Amino acid sequence: MKGIIFDFNGTLYWDSQLHYDAWREYSAMLRDKPFSDEEMRTQMFGHTNADIIEYLIGHKPSKEMVDKYGKEKEAVYRKRCLADPENFKLAPGAVELLDYLKEHNIPRTIATMSEWDNVEFYIKEFHLEKWFDIDKIVYSDGKIPGKPAPDIFLIASKKIGLEPRDCVVAEDAIAGINSAKSAGIGKIIAIASLEPVEYYKKIDGISQVLENFQQFERSIFD
Repeated sequence: MKGIIFDFNGTLYWDSQLHYDAWREYSAMLRDKPFSDEEMRTQMFGHTNADIIEYLIGHKPSKEMVDKYGKEKEAVYRKRCLADPENFKLAPGAVELLDYLKEHNIPRTIATMSEWDNVEFYIKEFHLEKWFDIDKIVYSDGKIPGKPAPDIFLIASKKIGLEPRDCVVAEDAIAGINSAKSAGIGKIIAIASLEPVEYYKKIDGISQVLENFQQFERSIFD
């Protein structure tokens, strides 16, 4: 492998529970009942806010509705991040891995379905410019289809100058894993940040399941 593409939420930053809580609140408001655990796995993680709201209300939402509820939900989420300083940090082993990638000049970027307000928040709070070219980060800009469509990883691999088959993708969400498979990514590594390791072992196309980035084998780039 020649380079790596990281998902962010639930992968480099283990915030899945915060998104769970925020979307449960908003799903109950939009359709009178909260998301189930299975709906969270299949309909929330890796999807755009527009896709999630469309699923909840059963028809395509207006841009105004997406903007209103999306921004409200993300503002609640960011406040919860800052209110939990003990867990507001990059995933275990991530800093050491990112330092290694930078030291060895291994192409890398982030491909996230978060919108710019959140990405800007992460850049500022985690100082992502230390490891990443900010211009190469791919995020939900309203034009890229949500995961499991392959577009986001195709764009990300192009931004770091590699073919998808030469890239590793680190993901935690089923939609993201399916997106990477559809994009023809060379190796897919699942990060078991919320689901148990056994959950991912049942999924075809995953090369390895990690409990943290301390287990990441640097030799994959040799």
